[in-house]
Amino acid sequence: MLDTIQPFDEREAGYIDELRSLNVADPFSRHSFEPGHITASGFVLSPDLSSLLLVWHRKIGAWLQPGGHIEPGDEDVLAAQRREIEEETGVTDLEWLGLFDVDVHRFPARGADPAHDHFDVRSAFVANAWATSGNEEVEGVRWFPLDDLPRDDPSITRPAAKLRALAGR
Repeated sequence: MLDTIQPFDEREAGYIDELRSLNVADPFSRHSFEPGHITASGFVLSPDLSSLLLVWHRKIGAWLQPGGHIEPGDEDVLAAQRREIEEETGVTDLEWLGLFDVDVHRFPARGADPAHDHFDVRSAFVANAWATSGNEEVEGVRWFPLDDLPRDDPSITRPAAKLRALAGR
């Protein structure tokens, strides 16, 4: 699966190596904290490929791509990505473009959970409609032009650059 991802830079190549060497009993369990666990997210392009769908994540306090933990009922990472996109944005009619990015980021301690790494496996999708809705986890769902994203964070800007190339922009 990871062989299909073309690393954008040395940082992402390092993330792919970290993911390949992740050695925990259950890498998909949200309770694997040392060093962490695999998460799944989706970068959703608008029907005309001009914009990226982001959600205002209440717990993190930032605009992010939809995504989260892999649940026991998810058949695979792709199923988790689709479920998370639907739960957080209401978008269900998606064309899957493939796995395209890996990111490793530190998630802060919260409650009984210690700080740990999220090994985020990401797919690119195109929505077949502009309509969105949200849920209790997110305070907002919004399309952002690819050239005007709200965060100066490599976790978002690196995949956005890959998407701009994919969209021919």
